[in-house]
Amino acid sequence: MRKIALVLLGACLSQAQTAVDVSPRIGVIEVFGTRKVSPQKIRNAVGAKVGDPLPSSETAEDRINKVPGIVASRMEATCCAAGGKMILYVGVEERDTPHLEFHPAPTGDARLATALYDDYLSLLESVEGSIRGRNADEDLTNGYSLMADPYARVIQQGFLPLVEGNLANLDQVVRESSDPEQRAAAAYLLQYGPRGRKSNKLITDALQYALRDQEDIVRKNALRALRAVFVGAKLHPDQNVPVDSPWLVEMLNSVVWSDRRNAAEILVNLTEKDNQATLDLIRERALPAIVEMARWQTLDHALPAFVLAGRIEGLSEDEIKTAWLHEDRESVLGDLSDKKHKKR
Repeated sequence: MRKIALVLLGACLSQAQTAVDVSPRIGVIEVFGTRKVSPQKIRNAVGAKVGDPLPSSETAEDRINKVPGIVASRMEATCCAAGGKMILYVGVEERDTPHLEFHPAPTGDARLATALYDDYLSLLESVEGSIRGRNADEDLTNGYSLMADPYARVIQQGFLPLVEGNLANLDQVVRESSDPEQRAAAAYLLQYGPRGRKSNKLITDALQYALRDQEDIVRKNALRALRAVFVGAKLHPDQNVPVDSPWLVEMLNSVVWSDRRNAAEILVNLTEKDNQATLDLIRERALPAIVEMARWQTLDHALPAFVLAGRIEGLSEDEIKTAWLHEDRESVLGDLSDKKHKKR
């Protein structure tokens, strides 16, 4: 049950979901990561189509991994397509395409301070209730999450003094704890650390380290925490938060949908003003990924990648907005696709 709650916190904290059907149905299937293998072969291996119940991810991934040319795959369902149906993302990694290397699983016994972890568990329970009550909006303007739900908000505000007194403990848990739930909690809580030159570096270094954790739930929480930190830094330049984008760019090539989506959201913030170096790195390391993400059917999932695509193409923010609002994504993506194929 706790693992389910942790995933909810990492993936759904900022969006209310409809009540979950006991047999959720597929509304949209998106296949990504294919370069040489036909996407239809992947869809056939999934063994389900739009309108069907969600298939077993383990069984479907086993079938996908047997498709010639595929070395890894990951299925992830998220809410919501039309009618409350699920969006099924199917990521694959082909031979000779970018591969993400994660840290070895830590083996230490570091654990969070009891009071801090207990309050975190209370937040998880509150988040589950907020999602059911469609009250899961959050405010990131201070550099950390404050939810609209009043009970959750009180718990989050209580994190500020607790985290300040346990910052070194959080850093140690992220790096050394053998328990992924402890590491996920630490990654989430780091956003509530005090802002200052020394603490800023500790927070962002620890979160960047957590981005290379083997466990999805740790990376999800780290990405959401980093997003909050960077939103706050953009609005409060005096916070002077150090930025290191290369691994975020690499995560655009992940087989895991949430890695891609959350990394893209952060990179939109990082490239809003005068960051040509990061845009050049995205063009060099993840252009095919950006193009396919920007074509996703679910608009709020596609938008961050589309904004990045427009910036890579050198468009103004007004030009990007106009193309998006006129439903003319291909005016931007078609040119990038041509350049991508010419480069290959």
